Amino acid sequence: MDAYFWIILVVGLVSTVLCLGAGILKKAPNDVTILSVAAVELALVVYLVGSIVRVIAGEHIAGETWEFWGYMATAMLLPPAAAYWSILERTRWSNFVLAAVGVTALVMAARMNQIWY
Repeated sequence: MDAYFWIILVVGLVSTVLCLGAGILKKAPNDVTILSVAAVELALVVYLVGSIVRVIAGEHIAGETWEFWGYMATAMLLPPAAAYWSILERTRWSNFVLAAVGVTALVMAARMNQIWY
């Protein structure tokens, strides 16, 4: 496991806990929950940039290259989509959608790590 995975692990779990807590407390999405998902996106951007640098430096992906970049593209689309959803639907249920982003990003990062190595 590389540092990128661990960063997404921590940020994703913190975001999930914050968003789940807000949903359980029946609160509408707020700055804290939306910014926590933005932090997940930022962690994914760091992973993306790091992966591009590693490929340019000559490091090779052990698994299927298209699969790695497909996971990366999908993971990058999740946080903005969930944030958009939460802005359109200002109910407590949107916090549960936001909570799913952290866990999903974590699972996808774990899979990307497997593909890389």
